[in-house]
Amino acid sequence: MRTRHENGAHYGAYAPLGYRKDPEQVGHLLVDEETKWIIEKIFALAVQGAGAAKITHILASEQIPTPSWLNFQRYGTFAHVYEGQPEGKRYEWTIAQVKKILQDENYIGNSVHNKQTNVSFKSKKKIRKPKSEWWKVEGTHEAIISKADFDRVQEQIASRRRKQKDGTTQIFAGLVKCADCGWSLAFGTNQRKKAPYSYYHCSKNGQGLRQCSMHYIRYDVLYGFVLSRLQYWITAVHQDEQAILDRLSKSTMTEQAAASKRAAQEKRRAEKRLTELDNLLAKIYEDRINEKITERNFSMLSQKYQQEQEELEKKIEALTAQLASTKEQEDGINKWVELIKQFSSPTELTADMLNTLIEKILVHEATKDEDGNRVQEIEIIYRFVGKID
Repeated sequence: MRTRHENGAHYGAYAPLGYRKDPEQVGHLLVDEETKWIIEKIFALAVQGAGAAKITHILASEQIPTPSWLNFQRYGTFAHVYEGQPEGKRYEWTIAQVKKILQDENYIGNSVHNKQTNVSFKSKKKIRKPKSEWWKVEGTHEAIISKADFDRVQEQIASRRRKQKDGTTQIFAGLVKCADCGWSLAFGTNQRKKAPYSYYHCSKNGQGLRQCSMHYIRYDVLYGFVLSRLQYWITAVHQDEQAILDRLSKSTMTEQAAASKRAAQEKRRAEKRLTELDNLLAKIYEDRINEKITERNFSMLSQKYQQEQEELEKKIEALTAQLASTKEQEDGINKWVELIKQFSSPTELTADMLNTLIEKILVHEATKDEDGNRVQEIEIIYRFVGKID
């Protein structure tokens, strides 16, 4: 069994939602064209900032069938669950189901096994194994979700709001970062004064590490700044959506036009040189066959050319990705504006709003201006469009 799992084979009773078992190859998964849209919808909602609870509510309200109902329809299994039950039973999604799907690497083409084991040979009770003991095989079947989207969702899951000891929830959790070291800012509350207040500071400065400066900022200052910027953009989009689209597109295109032109030129040069190397390798191979060059010189030249080929192929791949990202950023502007339109005239911040519209918030170390006043830069990196303030 271990050998089969290490080869990436799937031996579950049912294929994961969005896939079906390959009738011609045991253990292999094929994309199920009839159900993959459900997986794409779940991840699309998550990428837009929706949490598992919200996604569960949407699936149920839109009457999207659950995996077990689909298996009942196809194979007759779970009959005891659905027979004689009202229609609504088939749409009863759970948060646990959605969370499991969002963290399942099957959807990026990987197979993961050995996640759990029996407590003992006498007991059928299962316990979860540490991740270090899992077996993961990459690229065993066709992916439904891109790795970029999957990774983004995992980051969002990791940064979901955690409740404090007093029961309150930190809406900025996972979003506020140190502009210098990149670590998350830690949340704290000063209870010593008559009017307690909360604040953030670089976690790499705390815990006795002192590996970065404080980057101290009061919660109310951060809250007020972020609220004001979101109010500005939300109002602007509702007043004149096209003007904002044009403004963001112009700003993005101006910055990227020159870079894209350079990338395209570099790519053409690299591709031309790659063709030259192919010809050179063919020529020295013929020269070696005809004994026009020695074996030593042939080995030296072929190794040199092949190394250059590898470097050029990597360069071309990177430049191709850079050029493709320009188109993605154009699409990102439209996506972000559509997200903005979900909100109207906010008077307070919510975790849902922040996670939907913002990728991260960078807090710089405070400085003093010429008059001795405290000055601190805060950068908001918005989802899909980056820094636009």
